[in-house]
Amino acid sequence: MSRSIIKFIINRIFSVINQSKKAIMHILFVDESGTPPPHNKASETHFFILGGIVILDSIWKKLAESLSAIKRQCKINGEIKWRYFAPEKPGAKPHSLSHLSIEQKEALRNWLYSVITAHKSIRLICVVVNVKKAYELTYVNNANDLYSLAYKQLTERFQYYVQDLERTVGQRIYGIIVCDHRAPRDDMRLRELHNRLMTNEYKGVTNYKNIIEGLFIAPSHLSVGIQFADMVAGAVFRAYNNKDTKFFNRIRDSFRTSEKGLIDGYGIVKIPLGDW
Repeated sequence: MSRSIIKFIINRIFSVINQSKKAIMHILFVDESGTPPPHNKASETHFFILGGIVILDSIWKKLAESLSAIKRQCKINGEIKWRYFAPEKPGAKPHSLSHLSIEQKEALRNWLYSVITAHKSIRLICVVVNVKKAYELTYVNNANDLYSLAYKQLTERFQYYVQDLERTVGQRIYGIIVCDHRAPRDDMRLRELHNRLMTNEYKGVTNYKNIIEGLFIAPSHLSVGIQFADMVAGAVFRAYNNKDTKFFNRIRDSFRTSEKGLIDGYGIVKIPLGDW
């Protein structure tokens, strides 16, 4: 790498840092629940959820400390994932929650949701994809299209949230996005999609003027925010796939809403639109 390129990168980093020092920063952590299936297996997966939790940079440390305290109290060594709360199957591989009883897991899940709702600045945004109906759209042909469409909708709502907040507080606000690590090829594809969105290569796409360039990708076990995003996505998946809104209702008040308090289209975005 030439010295001129290195100098450019360093100057760009310092430019972003100097901008962020003068502004409020919100971080969107993203994780999924369910897996977008190929077209020929659409009938096997009813819903795919891309869940996001928006955390103000100044409270991230508090959230991290809360999660660490919960893990110490519950003697959890490792990450917390939504699927770990399911009943243990005989012969299944042990995980970080295997030592907890059903009652203890229930208490833990409620504790995690109480941490989210305790911070009034936290906002939740989720995209719910009805897989079968989404494949009826002319521009959705494969699993990558499903994920890309969900990601576009999620990041647009994040941009709208940040720009609306900026108008309200009268101060410059920026956002950055952190996604869970998947397969290397999927990560590269997502980075390329993110770049096309940020540079307005797509027609009819919002102007991401408040989003700092570049996408951060991190393994979930190394990210506090992604572990909470996984819990949010799991609650929404349960509400749609199992018609069980118990967990969704625990965090309902933290979802982004319109000025009139509407969640649909703001904190919960359906693909495709419709009454389903």
